[in-house]
Amino acid sequence: MKLAPHWRMVIGLALGAGAGILVNLVAGGSPAADWVVGNLAEPVGKIFINSLMMLVAPLLFAALVIGIGDIDLGELGRLGVKMFAYTVVVSAVAVAIGIAMVNIVRPGDGADELVARAGEMGTRVKVATGGGDSAGDFISNMVPDNAIAAAASNARLLGFILFSIAFGLALAFTRTPGAVRLREVIQGLYDVLMRLIQGILWFAPIGVGALLFSMTARLGLDVLQQLGAYVLVVVAALAIHMFGVYSLSVKLLGRMSPVFFFRGVKLAMVTAFSTASSNATLPTALVVAEEELKLPRHVSRFVLTAGSAMNQNGTALFEGVTVLFLAQLYGVELGGLEQLEVMVICILGGIGTAGVPAGSLPVIAMIMGMFGIPAEGLGLILGVDRFLDMCRTSLNVVGDLAAAVYVAAGEPSSARVRESEH
Repeated sequence: MKLAPHWRMVIGLALGAGAGILVNLVAGGSPAADWVVGNLAEPVGKIFINSLMMLVAPLLFAALVIGIGDIDLGELGRLGVKMFAYTVVVSAVAVAIGIAMVNIVRPGDGADELVARAGEMGTRVKVATGGGDSAGDFISNMVPDNAIAAAASNARLLGFILFSIAFGLALAFTRTPGAVRLREVIQGLYDVLMRLIQGILWFAPIGVGALLFSMTARLGLDVLQQLGAYVLVVVAALAIHMFGVYSLSVKLLGRMSPVFFFRGVKLAMVTAFSTASSNATLPTALVVAEEELKLPRHVSRFVLTAGSAMNQNGTALFEGVTVLFLAQLYGVELGGLEQLEVMVICILGGIGTAGVPAGSLPVIAMIMGMFGIPAEGLGLILGVDRFLDMCRTSLNVVGDLAAAVYVAAGEPSSARVRESEH
């Protein structure tokens, strides 16, 4: 029987972690164990991580340009402004909740051996990549003088993201035959890159197993305990945003009962959780919006279609939590300005994150490179990413429906069932 990709990943995680713990207990610190880790396991893990990292810049460019270009220009008036403003504000709240949770709980603290081994390296790389820039440098670097150089420099990738967004907007408003062909070329580039990522992820169980073997062989059970704390922080932050922020949103902005809302979106939530894909859940979400929430069809169609590509609250929250957790784990201290930069990138990255399983990994890899966080830490996250992907996709889809409720509230043709009718 052919195993699903996420079960193959779980098996790779379990085998790698189990073998590493066994080596740590039996021969931890011995020359033989260090040789196996340094010459066999770590190279395999680094090859896997490097394979993902090399696709980051082109994938971000293609995804952002195509995502923005898919917006119907005829709807970029009233509905577009409301949708965009809502997305930015609610995504900022989501990332702020995640970052606050990580700073309060600090799930990455405690791996003293790992911090001692990686802390000096992390600090050195952070300074070299500009992690300590002033507020003025941070703002000026958002507009790169050379887009290609910005794509190649970890410290200036935020500028490359903004260039990609500007390019996508310009392409969306350009209606020449050449622009149409260019968009087809970029769509083809995106399709090829996604196929490459699928191919790389096919080998993920081996790469994840090698990375987890390396970590547990040196650190034992400590790193798995911290991984559990990280999972709890992510799930708790997602739950706060889901049932706290969205309840306030539909009540205050959409004038709809939160109880009625969550009762109506149950089918979409279950579909999103089971598929871990906003794109795959879109047909179900459209049915829920029209039949259960009674939203105007033109509103639900526009908001949910655009939201499946742009309104990724759960993904933005997850990315912020993950970056700060790994920074704590490897002893890379991020100050207020650096955390603000992480927040901005996560919000912008939500626009370009593919609505497919594991679509957020390139953004996380990019941010880790910006601040000198060892990329090997991504392998630790991949072991539990499927479950967290299912959770954050549910939040993404419910967020799209909450946005549709808000946008529909100001539409004169709205036929929604109001709270007073229930």
